[in-house]
Amino acid sequence: MKIYTKHGDSGETSLFGGQRVAKHFERIEAYGSVDELNAILGELLSLSDLPANVETMCAQLQADLFVLGADLATPEAASDVAKAKVTRITANDIETIESWIDSLDQELPELKTFILPGGCASGAKLHVARTVCRRAERAAVKCHQSDPLNPSCIAYLNRLSDFFFVAARYVNHVADAPETPWRPA
Repeated sequence: MKIYTKHGDSGETSLFGGQRVAKHFERIEAYGSVDELNAILGELLSLSDLPANVETMCAQLQADLFVLGADLATPEAASDVAKAKVTRITANDIETIESWIDSLDQELPELKTFILPGGCASGAKLHVARTVCRRAERAAVKCHQSDPLNPSCIAYLNRLSDFFFVAARYVNHVADAPETPWRPA
């Protein structure tokens, strides 16, 4: 398969199902942010201070983010044949993330104040992932207002950013990297 097609040289791309849209289209922004998030997870997985359990979770998330990207790239107006070819984000995917959050959170001290992003390398990178995930969520919500998405996509992104926050705290806790509380000026 050729990497370049030249079909996007005029500033348009195709959604799954064939519809041509501008590259600044809200749906493209949403799944582009998901792609960026996946790249951040790839970088995270290259770090040596990532605990094995979180590494396993993040590796699974990378695969799930491809599903999410395909789901976001498939409009409701796509043919039934096209939609049938795409795996969709479901409530089960969200429940998996919730179980991971609960599992990691039970190992952590109670959070009593806002904390600043940082800590060890993996903890800091998980905070970056959280913020990119929030951007993807905002883009998905904006898209959904005019071009309906699978509602599970938005819930998934919302829960995923919570996971990244808890995972950052967990990784820093395991590494004995202190959390820096936010102190108003």
